[in-house]
Amino acid sequence: MKKQSGFTLIELVIVVVILGFLAVTAIPKFLDLTDQAKQASVEGMAGGFATAVSLVRAQWEAEARPNDGAGTPKNEVNFDGVDLFLSSPATNTDPDLRPGYPMGTASSNNLTTGDMTTTTCLQVWNSIFSQPPKISASTADLNTPIDIQYYATVINNAGTKNNDICAFFLVETLEKDASGFDDPANTSIGNNFTYDPASSTVAITINNS
Repeated sequence: MKKQSGFTLIELVIVVVILGFLAVTAIPKFLDLTDQAKQASVEGMAGGFATAVSLVRAQWEAEARPNDGAGTPKNEVNFDGVDLFLSSPATNTDPDLRPGYPMGTASSNNLTTGDMTTTTCLQVWNSIFSQPPKISASTADLNTPIDIQYYATVINNAGTKNNDICAFFLVETLEKDASGFDDPANTSIGNNFTYDPASSTVAITINNS
């Protein structure tokens, strides 16, 4: 009869110990790579957003700064088939509100103050990107299985002119409890970037690193 052989208890203990050492060294590196991927995602989106904003401004300048010409003229440009209305200082001597940066698709927006709303933030996001990641301004949407990747909100009085600005958060870096995702009160939560049309500033904040 053929003799059967297997692992001894000591050999099994040694294998378990080796696996434990591997886990201790590999898991932190894996977690670090995950955090780096989340950071890279926000940085990539912010870079693309800033580039698109610059392209909108460049097209407006190339077309000799067109405006709608009705009443108080509002700066506008047709960008990739979408009529975008741009920041439009009430006077030419306003040093804190720069003209020509996207503020939404409706001429009734607060173009002369640089103030943004969640609606206009979403309009800009969906208009300047050709294939934007899914985004919502409702936390209820974040807690449903529709694969929302970014969350948009408004940060009050945070802009160049103390105007309200857009903030875009990577959803998977937001805080979550048993009832779902919470609305971030400010940019100190999650990985995010902000957009201030008064100065064209796009600023990145990384909190999960």
